[in-house]
Amino acid sequence: MFSLSKKIGIDLGTTSIIIYVEGEGIVLNEPSVVAMDKESGKIFAIGSEAREMLGRTPDSIIATKPMEDGVIADYDIVESMLKFYIRKIHGKWIFFSPYLMICIPSGGTSIQRRAARNAAIQAGCKKVFLIEEPKAAAIGANLDITKPGGNMVVDVGGGTTDVAVLSLGDIVTTETLRTGGNKQNEAITRYLRKQYNLAVGEITAERIKHGIGYAFSPPKNEKMEVPGRDLVVGLPKTIETTAEEISEVLSEPLSVIIEGIKAVLERTPPELAADIIEKGIFLTGGGSLLKNFPSLIEKVTGITTHLADDPVSCVAIGTGRALQSIDLLRGI
Repeated sequence: MFSLSKKIGIDLGTTSIIIYVEGEGIVLNEPSVVAMDKESGKIFAIGSEAREMLGRTPDSIIATKPMEDGVIADYDIVESMLKFYIRKIHGKWIFFSPYLMICIPSGGTSIQRRAARNAAIQAGCKKVFLIEEPKAAAIGANLDITKPGGNMVVDVGGGTTDVAVLSLGDIVTTETLRTGGNKQNEAITRYLRKQYNLAVGEITAERIKHGIGYAFSPPKNEKMEVPGRDLVVGLPKTIETTAEEISEVLSEPLSVIIEGIKAVLERTPPELAADIIEKGIFLTGGGSLLKNFPSLIEKVTGITTHLADDPVSCVAIGTGRALQSIDLLRGI
């Protein structure tokens, strides 16, 4: 079917763009950030280089995220970003343009789907397929979704969280939540501003979350020094915050995910619910790496919760695998 064209799977996320190539595995994992000239629109940097510019650019340059809540917010920039990365890994093809599969949130509209497909086609892809994010996550987590059995996946991304139950190759019940790792970062930023009169950037908030962020049962006396800008005097200062404080801060955005999981379980047919109790819930996505997150879900639902192997790349891997088995999935 695909002849000599490369088969590429892309997790086009709010926070990162992760690319899987058949036969090579994950070949690229870069932030979904683009730095450009405010006046001319000329792109200065893409990916890690552009992310380093967040909060550090002069007025003439803006570092922007063209993906918002898992969907395209700036079509032209996403097209340029896709073109840059696809050509980076595929080269300047002449005869064999690549086949591409892109994942989208399960609640994506027809307009959002068309925008993702058109951006990839304009970037030079021969044929573009779309797959819903929880389906790709389940395939990437090595779950056999083709059989008549319930599989539950919670994919926690940067902008959205997809909760879904799958069986016979498709989604039975699902919920797309407009929350993820970014909301957790924002909660930390707000807390530091309110409690300590300290302004910090997104990168610092992310570092705090990774360092002393716990979803459940934080250790006592685990601390971290946080540098920022004093909102009262306007000068740099450093404060000390604890894992217990940050855990309390994260409880609000995490509660949205917990309620979404409970809502999907309540709508799940009894036979599939029995399968989920037996197999457990599977966590994927970068946001699932928050310490003790599986323990929190187990405590609330009473269902064993597993962290997938390589949760960050799970969706991209599943997207690539799905493209290799496109005829099977179409048949189902």
